[in-house]
Amino acid sequence: MIEPSLFQIMNDYAQVAQDDVTVDIGAGLGFLTRFLADKCKRVLAVEADERLVRELFEQFENVPNVTVIAGDVLKTHIPRFDKVVSIPPYRISSRLVKWLLDRHLSPSVLIFQQEFANRLVAPVGSGNYGLLTILTYYHAKCELFDQVPKHMFYPQPEVGSIIVRLEPRKSKPFKVDNEPMFTKMVQSLFTQRNRKVRNAVQPFLRGILAKTPMDAETITAHVPYSTERVRMLTAEDFGVLANALLS
Repeated sequence: MIEPSLFQIMNDYAQVAQDDVTVDIGAGLGFLTRFLADKCKRVLAVEADERLVRELFEQFENVPNVTVIAGDVLKTHIPRFDKVVSIPPYRISSRLVKWLLDRHLSPSVLIFQQEFANRLVAPVGSGNYGLLTILTYYHAKCELFDQVPKHMFYPQPEVGSIIVRLEPRKSKPFKVDNEPMFTKMVQSLFTQRNRKVRNAVQPFLRGILAKTPMDAETITAHVPYSTERVRMLTAEDFGVLANALLS
């Protein structure tokens, strides 16, 4: 990122406070890390590239409130923190969002590829609508803000980017009796997004829930939304369906 004005914009959206411990994922050459170090109690600068890690250690050797962490953020132990303010590697975007949603953080602000960000808030029935849309809606309030043109990066990426804020919900928008099983069900059904629910749910019943073919047929005869296409179910509909299947 070669446009420093974006750092202040991201900081404002995240409402970074002096007592916050903030994570910069994919810290790179440390430009955002250095900016955040002046705004909060401590910055955890996470970087997987060994060459960049050496550069970060040299840069922040005498900056007491910056801790450089070498490794993949999804696999490395990260000390307790409050917020993420980051321009992460785009290749980990999907896994990173799930990682963040599991941690119920304060508002976190990241720059993502525009196409990926659209999946987080995709409308029902659209091509981008899927598991990630449902999980994001269930766990967080997601807002898309300023677009980030290609020329603000060096080297320039092939795609446009956008600033995204994820803010954990204080209360869930609908009731789910078993969250891990709910996630597995939605994931299973979206592998057959164009099929009717009564057909798409069969593999989930026989595989994940280990129902016999006969039991699966009996259950699907009475499931909610049986004649609807999977892609047309709202997040709330998936919640109703999951609770019915697990009751």
